[in-house]
Amino acid sequence: MIKKKILLHTCCAPCASTSGERLITEGWDITLFYSNSNIFPESEYIKRLDSANKLAKIWNVPLITDSWDHEEWRNYVKGYEKEPEGGSRCSLCFEFNLKRTADKAEELGFTAFTTTLTLGPYKNSKVIFNIASKFPGFMEFNFKKKNGFLRSVELSKKYGLYRQNYCGCEFSIRE
Repeated sequence: MIKKKILLHTCCAPCASTSGERLITEGWDITLFYSNSNIFPESEYIKRLDSANKLAKIWNVPLITDSWDHEEWRNYVKGYEKEPEGGSRCSLCFEFNLKRTADKAEELGFTAFTTTLTLGPYKNSKVIFNIASKFPGFMEFNFKKKNGFLRSVELSKKYGLYRQNYCGCEFSIRE
């Protein structure tokens, strides 16, 4: 049986754990794509990348790492710094990361890609789907369903994955 190949935009290992598990169960051959120029500071970006690497090794799946270009991301969301969490800045951030994923999928010959972003309890999957629908090859998976977030907590404990306490950008850091 030939498995379907998919590039999985990976915001973090905990979200990828559930998302990847579901895709693998459904017969997909996954490659993780860590593309997160929004994450700040760089030390946080590295912690999340290290955890994504750990998950890729546990599953024996490829992990491709995009360059961290926080300045380019800051320019992309310029003027929206004071937006509330879940507002226009987040939509721009989703678009930034999904475009990079779509470009990487095309470059590598993937006909399908999706994102772990729909697992987050504070992220609106409909907004993500609407943004992603303009990119060829995007496949809608709402990883929140079937207790996806709770499963990510379980898998994070099982695998010893780093769990962050904010979305990633400096504007979402909680006091």
